[in-house]
Order: sequence, then C-alpha cells, then structure tokens
Amino acid sequence: MDFAMTAVRSALNGASYVAPRLAGGAAFRLFRKPRGRSRLRPDERPLTDLAEVGEIAVGGGKAVSYRWGTGARPVLLVHGWESRGSRFAPLVSELLDLGLSPVTFDAPGHGDATGETMTIVDLRDIITELDARHGPFEMVVAHSLGVTATFLALREGGVRPGRIVAISGVPDFAYLVDRFCERLGLRARLNAELRRRVERELFPGEEDIWSRFSVPRTVPEAGPASVLVVHDADDGMVDPACSRALADALGDRAELVVTSGLGHRRIIGDPQVTACVRDFVVRGRAARVGRAAGRPDPSPRPAAG
Repeated sequence: MDFAMTAVRSALNGASYVAPRLAGGAAFRLFRKPRGRSRLRPDERPLTDLAEVGEIAVGGGKAVSYRWGTGARPVLLVHGWESRGSRFAPLVSELLDLGLSPVTFDAPGHGDATGETMTIVDLRDIITELDARHGPFEMVVAHSLGVTATFLALREGGVRPGRIVAISGVPDFAYLVDRFCERLGLRARLNAELRRRVERELFPGEEDIWSRFSVPRTVPEAGPASVLVVHDADDGMVDPACSRALADALGDRAELVVTSGLGHRRIIGDPQVTACVRDFVVRGRAARVGRAAGRPDPSPRPAAG
C-alpha cells in the first residue's frame, strides 16, 4: 500500500472512533467515484476513429457508444470500473475478422463519457438500450463489474444473448464493498456504515440489494446456453474463486478457463485470451461440460498484472 492509501486508511479509521457518520460519508464518496478516467491509448486510436459513435442518456450523464461492422451478428463488449470500451480493441479486430459487428461504450464517469460516476443499474440500462438499438446480441463479452451488470440485464432488461464471455467477473455488489474496505484496511464498523450508505443513498427503498446484485444467487434459468468464464490466477483485485463460483452456478452451460500472470486488467487485451474468445465464437458453445479448468492453448505469456 502506498503512502496516500496509508494516510487515507489512518484518517478514516481514526475518524470512525469519534465521528463514525462523517467517516462513513468520506468512505462512501471514495467508493462512489472512480479515481481517474482511463485515457485512450495510442494503439487504440486508429480503430476507435473508425467507429460509428453515439450517445445514451443514463444516470447523471451520457454514455458514449462505439459501433463497427455491418450490423450483422452484433456482439456487445462491456467494460468494468475505471476502464473504457477501447480496452477491447484487440478483440474488436478479431470479431470484425470473423464477420461480427462489435459494439462497446464508455459509461458515465469513464472514458469519453460525461458525468462523474456510474452505478450497476446505469450499466444495466446501457446494456439494455444498446440491445434495443443494435441487438439482439449474438454474444456479450464482459469484464469485471460488467459481468455483474450483464447478468442483471438478462434478469431485468430482457437481454437475451446466445453466449456470454465473463472475464475476471465480480460475483456481486457486496464483494465490491468488502474488497474496497479490505484494500484500504478499514474497520468492520466502517464496512457496516458504508453498506448502510449504499442502501440508503444509491438504492433507497430496495429490500435486499445484496441478493438482487448477486450473480451466483440469481443466475437465470433462461439465460445463455453457453458461457465462457475466464479468470487469471494472479488477479489481485478479484479473487479467482469468484469465477469458480459463477461457473458452479451456471452448471454445464459453463467452461472455466484459468490463466496466469495477467492480473485483473491486462487479461482483456492479451493475445492468447483474445484467441480463446475467438475459438469460443467459432465453436458456438462451451467446449467441455462440467466447468473444466485449463488455460488458453497456447498458455498466455507471464506478465505483470
């Protein structure tokens, strides 16, 4: 943990003894807002410049959508927290080569979108709106929090892709809160206060958001026939056990692929993972029933996460 994080941890934990509500409010503000916007990388610009660009009003801002191809066989790519749609550029190129039409976006508070932040419901609404405009999608590829939002869109938005690729998936909203507190080293009292703030300020009137936003508890029976679940063994942000739990919940519809040395973010642009997704597109189904674990073939190169 760097000096800034250590200072934040000490300040919040100290304040929680004398002013728990103020400390909880400060933790909530940190939890709610991305630490910064991911910038467009030079190698992503040529492909991004070729996209058909659109807007979607959602939450407190406007999402920016990007679309390539003829519109035939559309595929949606869903980014996660503190990311952006252009991170899927290597996969976009592969999908175009296969004759598919990729669609992605920057959510509010991310990339080139407006606004300061997004919620999981905002992500659900963006997915649902893009499905109405460009779908039905043949496949959805989602990363991190985008995985949680994708399954929420299946249950609540009527989105019905034939297949899903779930990369480094966050299993539920409660995990995000717990992981945030764990990384900052916050006391249990602050965790409880943060949960109360989330319930009261983000989702007022909800009876049980923690069950509603839990993928393994609420995987729809009428979901996709085939799901590729990919996670890196060295993911320092989301425990690989989360994807194992998702694969277990999906049963024989899922194939679990475990990589190594890629971490949480680099996995979505790794050439071998992209090749694994391409193979899944060509096969049209999970290769092995019973949630078999393995690596893309050949195995990904070791790299810092």
